[in-house]
Amino acid sequence: MSQQTANTRKVTPKHAAFDYNKYRPFAFAPSLPDRTWPRKTIEKAPIWASVDLRDGNQALIDPMTIEQKTRFFKTLVEVGFKEIEIGFPSAAQVEFDFARKLIEENQVPDDVTLQVLVQAREHLIARTFESLKGAKRAIVHVYNSTSRIQREKVYGKDKAEIKEIAISGAKLLKEYAAKYPETEWVFQYSPESFSQTETEYAVEVTDAVCEVWQPAQGQGVIINLPATVEASMPNIFADQVEYFCRNLAQREHVTISLHTHNDRGCAVAAAELGVLAGADRIEGTLLGNGERTGNMDIMVMAMNLFSQGVDPELDFSNMSEIVQVVSECNNLPVHPRHPYVGELVFTAFSGSHQDAIKKSLDYNEKNKDETDNVWDVAYLPIDPAHIGRSYQDVVRINSQSGKGGVAYILQRNYGFNLPRWMQIDFSRVVQQQAESVARELQNDEILQTFEDTYLKQGNFELLDYSVNNKGGEVYFDGQVRMNEEVITIAGTGNGPLSSFIDGLAQHTGKSLHIINYAEHAINPQHNSMDGIDDDTNSDNKTNANAAAYIQLNVDGEVYSGIGTCSSTVSAMLKGALSAFAQAPSTTAA
Repeated sequence: MSQQTANTRKVTPKHAAFDYNKYRPFAFAPSLPDRTWPRKTIEKAPIWASVDLRDGNQALIDPMTIEQKTRFFKTLVEVGFKEIEIGFPSAAQVEFDFARKLIEENQVPDDVTLQVLVQAREHLIARTFESLKGAKRAIVHVYNSTSRIQREKVYGKDKAEIKEIAISGAKLLKEYAAKYPETEWVFQYSPESFSQTETEYAVEVTDAVCEVWQPAQGQGVIINLPATVEASMPNIFADQVEYFCRNLAQREHVTISLHTHNDRGCAVAAAELGVLAGADRIEGTLLGNGERTGNMDIMVMAMNLFSQGVDPELDFSNMSEIVQVVSECNNLPVHPRHPYVGELVFTAFSGSHQDAIKKSLDYNEKNKDETDNVWDVAYLPIDPAHIGRSYQDVVRINSQSGKGGVAYILQRNYGFNLPRWMQIDFSRVVQQQAESVARELQNDEILQTFEDTYLKQGNFELLDYSVNNKGGEVYFDGQVRMNEEVITIAGTGNGPLSSFIDGLAQHTGKSLHIINYAEHAINPQHNSMDGIDDDTNSDNKTNANAAAYIQLNVDGEVYSGIGTCSSTVSAMLKGALSAFAQAPSTTAA
């Protein structure tokens, strides 16, 4: 079969109801062969406008109470929003009362502007201005549907009649604003369903609205372009925005705003490309709550800018508290994979990911004087600490995890800096345990397994010993309890460890050879954990506990052990005894 035939053949749906032939490609893309937005970058934050208290509220099974809306409003102010849409005062008494509460109780900071929404109908507009009486500055957002499907199938009106609705609404806003001169009024107009409107027609209607408002004469005007239903790829929406910005007669005198929805899962992408295409302002909600699949998630877009070194002009450093307020006011859970705020977004279960994270963090710590404090860690686009998350969120262990993740947890929580060969050895033990319980392992379970495997020598125990250096030879003499019997070990070598191994080999008749050895001091903050001793048998002590890692060949088989003590010598001897105890045949020694 030719490639052309393969690409064009008809495929009969398995289920008649699942028929893609029922749909047509998006029909409202403007011709824009010389588009400029692909060559641009976002270098500063747009103006942010939260619509959590209106659009987000309307999408809830149980709309927010005044108490919840008040709590949410305070959180939005604390985050740094300067424009906050508080509701639809003409639509419900609770919305009206909330607006009055904020104004009459002086809960609106001087640098924050309230925004309200209203349809282009006189009795609704009158009620809206009444709700805002006494406000220092307010945005009144009027809209009417302009899309082909709304014109033809909902309103049964032609283009001229729809444009007249917009003009009438604009005139009413101007008329009623004049009745409340104590307030600084900003007018906002949305050709609703802009993304499904012929772009040149959206320009025509908006030009007519601007002719009424005359932004060139000083009237504050926001033109909002909603993807009321996201119906195309984000690049097509960007073309629509750029075409609109190029062709709007009074573009330089107005603020262009975007209000994207997430029906195709691309609301953030569409908003970002829309900013490249010329938009100045973004409306959205925290965590993306809104009708159907939701609104544009301002938190995600702002954090995307933050991760690129652009000041988002919003403060999400207290992210956990913000998320709690949003979740409790909306009565909606937060998905564990939600960008930036989900429980699992900074978590790595994969072994290769864990290893890369650990190596990146280790490298940065070692070279911190040369990195200019720039974040550069594999798999982590931002430093979790910036939004109140700790590194404890980063690495978690299940059967898919590897040596890097296990080593990271032991190092971070308990002070054990495992050498690579020990990481490989212990990761096999942890993987077997995770597979046996078929779930994630908690940190205390990992530590317990670590102690049971390496720090408890079973029927073996190092008792008193002495080490003497005579004529270049090191002599070991001491007692070890083996299988409830105390035996004397005596050996020689070029150091305490080799002389101990020599004596152990002589007594047991086994072939013993050290393969790998490593040691380090354990930070004092970890000294109180289980498994760390305070042996004082040797004069060679350290101020912090020491850990020694031994890989021992016992009769041709390799075993690993660990010893901890305030004495480095005792730690290495205990580590050797721990490795020796791993060999199955030693219990009969």
